[in-house]
Amino acid sequence: MLEWADAVGLATYSVIGTAKALAFGVAPVPAVLMGVITGCAGGIIRDLLAGVPSILMRPELYVTAAALSAGLCAVGTETSLPARSRGASPRWQGLPCAAPAMVWKLNLPAYSRD
Repeated sequence: MLEWADAVGLATYSVIGTAKALAFGVAPVPAVLMGVITGCAGGIIRDLLAGVPSILMRPELYVTAAALSAGLCAVGTETSLPARSRGASPRWQGLPCAAPAMVWKLNLPAYSRD
């Protein structure tokens, strides 16, 4: 249950961070990066307090879900979608990116030095 709450929080805070950056006049690409950082910061702090390896160092689709949510929010804002669509929709579209990764243990390809 905690992983699902974390996924919802990740998507939500990624959208909030992106929307706030865009409201302050930041360009879309840096705003998306700021949203990803905002969304991932909570997970990093949680991992530090728990004494486990950071979520950013594991191969799970954590940052990818944050980037999807933040990117959709920026696209919605730049294309002048209604405020309800550009906030709520990206939150619930980032969650389906994280959910299959949690259920089926999907990972991004790992770097190998071979």
